This record gives sequence, C-alpha cells and structure tokens, in this order.
Amino acid sequence: MGKPGRYAVATLLAPLKKKYAVDFVIANVENAAGGFGVTKEIAHKIFHYGVDCQTNGNHVWDRRELLEFIGQTPNMLRPANFPPGTPGSGSGLFKTKSGVNIGVINLQGRIFMAQLDCPFRAADKEIEKLKSETNVIIVDFHAEATSEKQALGWYLDGRVSAVLGTHTHVQTADETILPNGTAYITDAGMTGPHHSVIGINKEDALERFVKQLPRRFSVAEKDIKLCAILLEIDEKTGEAKKIERLKLDVPKAQTDEVREEAYLSEEEENS
Repeated sequence: MGKPGRYAVATLLAPLKKKYAVDFVIANVENAAGGFGVTKEIAHKIFHYGVDCQTNGNHVWDRRELLEFIGQTPNMLRPANFPPGTPGSGSGLFKTKSGVNIGVINLQGRIFMAQLDCPFRAADKEIEKLKSETNVIIVDFHAEATSEKQALGWYLDGRVSAVLGTHTHVQTADETILPNGTAYITDAGMTGPHHSVIGINKEDALERFVKQLPRRFSVAEKDIKLCAILLEIDEKTGEAKKIERLKLDVPKAQTDEVREEAYLSEEEENS
C-alpha cells in the first residue's frame, strides 16, 4: 500500500527470504502507487526487492502505462477472468530458486465488484494449462466477499496448492489446510500503514463516511507492518504441508539508501 508498503518490502523481504529459505515470492501490487495501481517504475523496484511474481486486482488499470508494460512482463499478472483481448496474462509458469516449476493464477471476484467472467470457470481453464507442467499452483483470489473466497477454496481443494485471498486489506485468522491438501486463507493482509482505514488516512475516510462529502484519499504513514503468508508445499504432489501467517512491525530506516530506494519522488509516484 503506497510508499509505506514499498518501504516495508524493501526493509524486511530480504531477511525474511534468508530466515525461511524462501524459494519464491508473490506480491499483490495493485495499491503500490499511491494506493491506486502500480507504475512501471514502481514495479521494477518491487522486483528488485526480491519479489518474483506480481499480481493485481480491480485497480490494475488505474495507471494507464501498465496497459503496455503488463503485456511485456510475463511475471506481472492481472486477473485471468478479464474478457478475451485484455492486455497481459492471468497466469504464469515460473521457476523457483531451487528449480521447481510453479504456477501462479490471478483471479478477481464478482460479488460487490466488477462483473467479470466467472472466476470459477476461469480457474478451471488456467489450471488445465498449468497442470501438464507442475502440481505446484498458487491462486491469488482478489475478492470482496468472504463467501466467494471460501467457495473458491472448496472448489479448488486438491487441485491447487493454495488459495490466498487479497483485496480487503485486513489479515484474517482462518488459515487452514483443506481436506484434500489446499492451503487457504480469506485475506493475506495489507503491507503498509495500519494506523489507518485499510491504508488510507483516517481523516479522509471519516470525511466520506460521516459527512458523505467527496475527498481525495491519501495513504497513511504510521504503524507500518508487513503482512504475508508463508507456505510449505510438496514439490511433487503440490500438496500444502504448512501455512503460517506473518504480521511484522517494520523498523525505521537504518540507512538513507534503504529509505530512498522505497520512497519515490512525488513526480515518480504520480506518473
């Protein structure tokens, strides 16, 4: 979520990868640029921090430059259930650090959101494409409704390694491994400022809720945390062996270089 979220990733991702011997990192980046979308410049920085695959959601087209960039960047995904002809891809096959094939699928829900194609049928199609190459498949389901996320988890149980919910910004405490071996959580949580209303300055949000007046949202800055899900997966069967929630406080910048790496100029942020 905005500059604070990028600072969290720049500060904590490398030591986390080392501590847990992480093979592959997926990050949903649809709020990375000022809370709305992601720019080409910011995407390159996020890859530089150690993210291997970037997924998106309903804010994917907020920055028009992504229309071209996403088609040129295989590890930058958008929801697979956008209509045919939409730029980019909804899934990808990648290699982990240890050389294992891993499939990633990005989907968007329909309840209280844009009426895209059916995410369940889109999942069927993308799984069929990936299964010939790997049993390790991670699904980012960017959706509003808990019911829709849980339904997809059950629908895909035993067919993918994990169904991880995103979009609502609040990490849920329902992580589990479903009966047929699929790891599930309703929402992975937000990496960004938690002294806020889902990352937005609380004063901006209250102006909207209490007075019903238009007010431009700005990203909050305090209480920065990194939220993530750690998965352990059998590389042969694709079954999840472990799912763990992480919610870590982000320390203040140790060096100016780290701070500058994450915090773009105002011009870059709004480009």
